[in-house]
Amino acid sequence: MRGLIPSCAIFGTITVATSAPPVWNRWDLLAAPAFATLAPLIEQLPEDHFPTLAQLNRMCDEREVVSGGGVPVEFVPQEGKSEEPYETRVHTRGKVLTRTDNWHDLFNALVWISFPKSKAALNRHHYKEMLAHQSAGKRGTPRDVLTLFDEGGVIVTSTEPELGTLLREFKWKELFWQRREEVVASMRFYVFGHSIYEKALQPYRGITAKTVIFDVPARELERALPQQLATLDARLAKYFAEPQALASTEAYAPLPVLGIPGWDADNADERYYDDTQHFRPGRRPAEEREEPKSGRGGNEPQRKGRKK
Repeated sequence: MRGLIPSCAIFGTITVATSAPPVWNRWDLLAAPAFATLAPLIEQLPEDHFPTLAQLNRMCDEREVVSGGGVPVEFVPQEGKSEEPYETRVHTRGKVLTRTDNWHDLFNALVWISFPKSKAALNRHHYKEMLAHQSAGKRGTPRDVLTLFDEGGVIVTSTEPELGTLLREFKWKELFWQRREEVVASMRFYVFGHSIYEKALQPYRGITAKTVIFDVPARELERALPQQLATLDARLAKYFAEPQALASTEAYAPLPVLGIPGWDADNADERYYDDTQHFRPGRRPAEEREEPKSGRGGNEPQRKGRKK
């Protein structure tokens, strides 16, 4: 790939997807807020060509990235069809299949390098769940949760807990417009999901992430970005070590990412947040919903999860 990513295809300019695939330009990526989390790595990538596996592996080796099984991670070319599951290959051999000149796989690699502990934790859980349900041949909610966040997760930090509550309660206009200055000063949004990065190349209204929200002290936002990421990486890995983290996909509050102040030029207009197709009203809290009734007259929980 060569040339430029059209500026019209980057968050902060328009929200309509273009038909032509974007091409490599490091400077456009660095200028877009959606890619800010990866900026320390993007700055090290070549200016004139798509990053190679050798370049990505060098960055990976420098940071001693390991899989969920403790094996050094290596980004390798897509091979022929294999019976070995993707997560098993990563866990036991450290081999992460990475297609050449492929944005989705590039962003996956960069997230591995940026959040090595968290990616290893997700891989470890995938592997354990696969072994646990091997005979039953089913996927299960925990793996749905892991995939949901791996592909579409955003870590949100806030020095004001009330702002995080507004996000959880789907109060988009109050959060992003009425309290806009507080959001800019007190909240940060770190993209984790590599599918969100890929969509950010050709953004459209409706891109929605799933969030993990952490309260942080104000001094945390003053630290250099690499230090912030290291702290978040350790904290997120610990978060996914808790059983409740894998209990339900509904525990992860949605985030319409184009609503984040500065991530789309159009959201500088108050009317932007009146679009209920983009900023959907939230579901009622679980305790307010009617309990599903079973055929035996009792109450049975309903498991929900996205299949991949």
